[in-house]
Amino acid sequence: MKTKILLITPPFTQLNTPYPATAYLKGFLNTKGYESRQADLGIDVILEVFSAKGLTALFDALEAAEAELSENSYRIYTLKDDYITTIGPVIRFLQNKNPTLAHSICDRTYLPEASRFDDLEELDWAFGTMGIHDKARHLATLYLEDLADLIKEAVDPHFGFSRYAERLGRSATHFHELHEALQAPNTFISATLVRLLDQQIQQWQPNVVCLTVPFPGNLFGALKCGQYLKQHYPHIAVVMGGGYANTELRTLKEPRVFDYVDYVSLDDGEAPLQNLLEYLSGERDQSQLKRVFARTNGVVTYYNGAKERDVPQRETGTPDYRDLRLPHYLSVIEVINPMHRLWSDGRWNKLTLAHGCYWGKCSFCDISLDYIKRYEPLTASLLCDRIEEIIEQTGQNGFHFVDEAAPPALMRDLALEIIRRKLTVVWWTNIRFETSFTHDLCQLLKASGCIAVSGGLEVASDRLLERMKKGVTVAQVARVADAFTQAGIMVHAYLMYGFPTQTVQETVDSLEMVRQLFLNGVVQSGFWHRFAMTAHSPVGMHPAEFDVMRIDPDFGGFADNDLDHDDPLGANHDLFAEGLRKSLFNYMHGVCFEYPLQQWFDFKIPPTTIPPRYIEKCLKQIPDKAPRPNALAIWLGNVPALEVVELKKGKKIVEVAELTFYNKQQDWVLETSLPIGQWLTEVLAQLRIGKQELRSFQQVKAAFEQAGPGRFEDFMSSSTWEELRTNGLLIV
Repeated sequence: MKTKILLITPPFTQLNTPYPATAYLKGFLNTKGYESRQADLGIDVILEVFSAKGLTALFDALEAAEAELSENSYRIYTLKDDYITTIGPVIRFLQNKNPTLAHSICDRTYLPEASRFDDLEELDWAFGTMGIHDKARHLATLYLEDLADLIKEAVDPHFGFSRYAERLGRSATHFHELHEALQAPNTFISATLVRLLDQQIQQWQPNVVCLTVPFPGNLFGALKCGQYLKQHYPHIAVVMGGGYANTELRTLKEPRVFDYVDYVSLDDGEAPLQNLLEYLSGERDQSQLKRVFARTNGVVTYYNGAKERDVPQRETGTPDYRDLRLPHYLSVIEVINPMHRLWSDGRWNKLTLAHGCYWGKCSFCDISLDYIKRYEPLTASLLCDRIEEIIEQTGQNGFHFVDEAAPPALMRDLALEIIRRKLTVVWWTNIRFETSFTHDLCQLLKASGCIAVSGGLEVASDRLLERMKKGVTVAQVARVADAFTQAGIMVHAYLMYGFPTQTVQETVDSLEMVRQLFLNGVVQSGFWHRFAMTAHSPVGMHPAEFDVMRIDPDFGGFADNDLDHDDPLGANHDLFAEGLRKSLFNYMHGVCFEYPLQQWFDFKIPPTTIPPRYIEKCLKQIPDKAPRPNALAIWLGNVPALEVVELKKGKKIVEVAELTFYNKQQDWVLETSLPIGQWLTEVLAQLRIGKQELRSFQQVKAAFEQAGPGRFEDFMSSSTWEELRTNGLLIV
């Protein structure tokens, strides 16, 4: 029998773009000749529920149940006709199919409103300069969230737009609560889920179904799918994998999991899935599977006897987004945070520059796991091939490179290749704040289409950054962030509090660092995370080295990742959560910088020890580094037009070069000596990114000195050099 595979993303991840795991696997299966289909049941369920038909059924169910509703939910229920009438146009508007509706939404007479609309004081400020469509999308998002509140209260307490029953999957050391919830009768949401799953099974007739579980908020939906398949299609092999399994289920012992799925796969899925398909086809012995749990004779058994290595990244194929309902995703604006908006607004093709993390040392990170510790970069040429193929598939040129930390050298090469191929690409990614990100490299990344980066500033304390093995200092982060900002690339800072041994003073000083970073405009977005100890991080594996005591949970055979710990040297970190959140919210809005830090907390804190102009001074202390001899010299502008102009200097007539540059925005003129002008006209043409081989800084220096206009060091000190550097001459 021919193997047919159905790849499923269960509810819920994102409304605006598909999670890429199934696209990655489908791309790999294409290279092996397997027939596969993929479906995002998350967006399918949302579109089914949030439709005139779905809301009619929802309100009918509420009426039949005669449920007691809160005042807010009762208001929504009494406005049910308005919701049923408006839901279709609103969904089409959020799918960018009905843009003129923005006018009706913004006049606040079209949409029914409930409690989500209560706090809109900042709306005009936030969207006043951003346009009517952004404001309308935010209002439409609030409208959907009102309906979600009703569903959560009266229909399904597990519901959420980007997660489903997340509480049941998070830190679930025992399987009992999940198992009980799965035995309960279907809710309106889970009934919709299994009905849509059945449609997929009927249409494609697979004999293998793969469920990706990237987050705790996908686990319940995945197991609900598996439960339905076991009950109604027992001949189908059900495989579960993804980020949740990779981090949480590495010591799986609970046999009841296999009442819902047949196999649980760990780490990269390509080789384990290929081996499993060979086993199911009778071509491989079960003992020769790769990183797979199964229940054998009632006992959970781990099979990892395969001799084959993981599939190299260059051989995994191009992610294939076909089959997914790309035009149907919803661009929403949930929160007024610049980076979080990128997550929820617009369609982003997901792609990876390199497998793993090139740094791989951070003590709070799961660096012992394969997806981080095995570093394997792709080439810029192969990445651009895949970019072009994905644009052809999807019709979208937006890319989110989902690396743990994108390597600077590869980002440089990718930017050069994008420009060389004249591709129109808009992209963003996660980085480390490396000194490699010079002003010039950031300018090059911007020219290739980079619009934003996010990176870990974490604790904003040099002592703790060293203890974390971040390999950066606060001053370094500030300078790198400033380089990105000056290039027009938005910077989002991941911030952390509660790292082992972090004191009250260090927390206060970290907040002051953050205040100054926003005050100086070098960071535009941020988010505070509470430190969490995990079993696969250096802190979790060697807690004594970090002066904390690990408190192991009562492991019940299921999830094993999140750990509690005792931090006798640290502060009471829970006290700071609200003050850190509130202050950051205001700093992102560009206000309240003058407030004393004490204003954000309802308990006494010590004064900061950070000088008030610390970050400002850091930005002025740019290391004076000479360009590397093998660094590339690149000219981003056009070749200038040369005109020889005669100037009278005393009794002499002197010929000078007047170079006119024509750029997209404006023309500008450079006046210099004739020998230098003639040399520049020739050399700038050679430094443009094109088919010719790029020249190094050392080669440019040698060419200048060979041409004879003078000493290159003198040229580098001239106003001519300064103007060229300001207008697109890069050394990277």
